Amino acid sequence: MSDAPETPAGWPRVAALRTPDGLRARLAALGLALPCDDDALAAPASPLAAALDVGEIGGAPRRVANRFVVQPMEGWDGTTDGLPTELTERRWRNFGRAGAALVWGGEAVAVTPEGRANPHQLVIDAATAPALGKLREALVAEARALGVAPVVGLQLTHSGRWSRPTAAGRAPRIAFRHPILDARAGVEPDASDAALLTDAELTTLIERFATAARLAQEQGFDFVDVKHCHGYLLHELLAARRRTGAYGGVALEQRMRFLREAIAAVRDAAPGLAIGVRLSAFDLVPHRPGGSEPGDPPGSLGPGVPEAHALPYDLAFGLDPDAPARIDLSEPIALVRELVALGVRLINVTGGSPYYVPHVQRPALFPPSDGYAPPEDPLAGVVRLLDVARQVKRAVPDAIVVSSGWTYLQEFIPHVAQACVREGWCDAVGLGRLVLSYPELPADVLAGRRLERKRICRTFSDCTTAPRNGMVSGCYPLDPFYRARPERAALETLKHGAA
Repeated sequence: MSDAPETPAGWPRVAALRTPDGLRARLAALGLALPCDDDALAAPASPLAAALDVGEIGGAPRRVANRFVVQPMEGWDGTTDGLPTELTERRWRNFGRAGAALVWGGEAVAVTPEGRANPHQLVIDAATAPALGKLREALVAEARALGVAPVVGLQLTHSGRWSRPTAAGRAPRIAFRHPILDARAGVEPDASDAALLTDAELTTLIERFATAARLAQEQGFDFVDVKHCHGYLLHELLAARRRTGAYGGVALEQRMRFLREAIAAVRDAAPGLAIGVRLSAFDLVPHRPGGSEPGDPPGSLGPGVPEAHALPYDLAFGLDPDAPARIDLSEPIALVRELVALGVRLINVTGGSPYYVPHVQRPALFPPSDGYAPPEDPLAGVVRLLDVARQVKRAVPDAIVVSSGWTYLQEFIPHVAQACVREGWCDAVGLGRLVLSYPELPADVLAGRRLERKRICRTFSDCTTAPRNGMVSGCYPLDPFYRARPERAALETLKHGAA
């Protein structure tokens, strides 16, 4: 490995590792390990081609034909009314071309206009639902052309602290006051708590999730994801130890109340509709660029470091309050056990948040414009995510566990994925960002075709930097369609100006 090109941080690029032996050697140098096969197998020999029972949908057992999953992502190309556009449909058709047997939501869809994370995020209501149904139909048509009959869900969300529903700027609604994140999200530092959602508002929001689920079912979606990840509202409620009232408290039972009531409401509104939960099973203290001070431009300085914080740090879910650098899965595993007991077996395991620990949520070599340089070789982040999925699956074997964090493995995705599925680390492999640049990768893997290296995502993070600066979603470096759009020139100017 001595001749491998290195990054400025001294980490070899994944593409330079060349072989599974090279990947294993790099992981060993980091004191880490992952299952990794020497050969990527084609169907039907590959574990990735094995069928998977996903439970009852519409009152009948359902089985999917392979272990690939298209992960939900936040879209930035809808209308200000929450409707999809031609660009949205193009992305969903590409999701169908992936050949994945399970599509976990296509993208995050807000259950209320005020709960959008950006002014162009999709919304589900009576006016928009038919257009969302047409997106599903377009995706399914592409998948069926490959001989795949996918199970398609819709991810339902409220952005909470990170709500930005109009071009006017942030409009945060929070579960509790946070000494670090309030300032980042634009929560006013006064005592009025105007941003704090009341119990009555949360009860009304449960009704909105139920209505959204009914609309999704009417449009042919097989399941809905009641989203509990990435720092958005329902994830934040799981950490609401300092919240008083019905939906917070020290005990996990209190902090799970919204989730339990939302599941019950969805079941009442949409009998037979399956339910999944995408869960940030762990978190870390919010990070900032090393060497920076409050008010310095984000993303302009060094590797991420934890913000100063008091102990116990009881403001997060899935870490040890007395030693918050340590993941503690006791509560997340208890939550997953409760979900399975409630009949919710589809569990999509992720971690952290793109807003305050992006290196945890999506390991990448190149940070987005509002982030920081990675504080670790991103392979460490991949191993962390996959190992947490492994621990959840081992502790709750009846859960159907989809794992996240695969994109950074690049050429080695099929080698590691088939080994992880075979060894029981997870039931299915969720691909997100990579599908923007190379949607056909799952189909190519299953068919035994050589991967197109020039289309493999190298985690440049332009798919985050662009929308964070008001541009539409897409892979600008590798997708010729987006490379030819005028936004690319603006993006390059932005990046060079920030460098």
